[in-house]
Amino acid sequence: MRLTRKVFTDLALFMMGFGLIIGIIFPFFMLFIGIPRHYILTLPFVLSCIAAGILVGAMNILIARSVVGRRISSLSGKMKYIEHKLSSARSISDLEDCTDETCRLPVDSEDELGESARSFNSLVAALSNSIAAEAAVRDFTAMLASQLELESLTKHALSHLLAYLQAEAGVIIIERGGELEISSSYGISDGAELLKNQNLWKVMEGSDPRRIILDESLAIDGMLVNFRPREITAVPILHKEVSLGMLLIASSRPVDTQVLHTLELFTRSLSLALNNAITYDQLQKLAANDPLTGLYNRRFGMMRLNEEFSRAVRTKLPVALIMFDIDHFKRVNDTYGHTVGDRVLVNLAKISSMAIRKGDFAVRYGGEEFMVILPGASKKDCIFIAERLRHMVEESVIQMGESQIRVTISTGAVSYPEYECASEYELIKIADKFLYIAKERGRNQVVSD
Repeated sequence: MRLTRKVFTDLALFMMGFGLIIGIIFPFFMLFIGIPRHYILTLPFVLSCIAAGILVGAMNILIARSVVGRRISSLSGKMKYIEHKLSSARSISDLEDCTDETCRLPVDSEDELGESARSFNSLVAALSNSIAAEAAVRDFTAMLASQLELESLTKHALSHLLAYLQAEAGVIIIERGGELEISSSYGISDGAELLKNQNLWKVMEGSDPRRIILDESLAIDGMLVNFRPREITAVPILHKEVSLGMLLIASSRPVDTQVLHTLELFTRSLSLALNNAITYDQLQKLAANDPLTGLYNRRFGMMRLNEEFSRAVRTKLPVALIMFDIDHFKRVNDTYGHTVGDRVLVNLAKISSMAIRKGDFAVRYGGEEFMVILPGASKKDCIFIAERLRHMVEESVIQMGESQIRVTISTGAVSYPEYECASEYELIKIADKFLYIAKERGRNQVVSD
């Protein structure tokens, strides 16, 4: 029951009213226990009892204000302080300095007031954690926005996530063409062995994180990580319900549940950035690669040849060029059709990639004509690789039903500075000249002078 809009005023009225009632009843109580009437039923005594009752009620109010009111006032003050912080903050960073002294209440009683202080402190802690998590996600998202290359993106993302989770090892795995590949890893001993684990696909097919807490006495095979983990967390990375990959984290200590909830916010940002990076990577490959053979296209090949030729001139190191095309390719198309012709081109591209050295560049120059750029190769090296390529093509067989299709190539090979050239275009011109000499001499051969 409320008399006014102030709790302590109501309490004062009730306590003093109660004291007044006690003061009135007290004389009759004295009669009941046998005190003579002429001592009790006098006006001064009755008034003294009433005054004493009211005084006791008033004293109780003062004590309540001192004991209870002080704590409620402290709670109110902290609330106003946090309200001021929230209303005046210009950024999330302005709210990150809530310490025990400035924002939390001391819990010094085991009653409702103590419980209120605990609840308030829990609320402040939840707010602080939320602010810290939001700040971390904000920084993480800003970092992702500055990265577009897939490898750089996943490397920085994994570094941020491991730091936030205080974990010692992790890996970001992406799916490409039905195969899993590691985009970035830290603390992983054998990534190739890890990818053989069929449970990864089960995580990819789901939408919820999987958390495995390991017993301290349980030893884990060192192929995964370089330490003994206590907890492994696997989180699928989804973009519009499509699985792009997964995040795998290994930690030597259990990760806080609240932190794992925040991890979902991280993975949402990561999924969008990862989708953009994969799309960008695909566009880059489309821009640089021939769509049929997968080799570099002519435009990108010419850019690389320009770079390698300029480097050769500057460093006085050799660079070689091989030009080749398929002998009688029109006959293949006319006999078997363009679909089979495309298969011949794709097969030739695969053979070219196998025949050349690491660091060389195979290019589809146009139609059935190809080019190979060999940085640092002398004339002797160039001829050796060209002959190896020619032999591998000659021995290759494409099975089409009962038919076996074989093709050969004619090749021109040239090396700078053994052939003096003013530009990469002259190098191409000489190699192309040797290629046509090879055709005039009967095809299926390498000409280098």
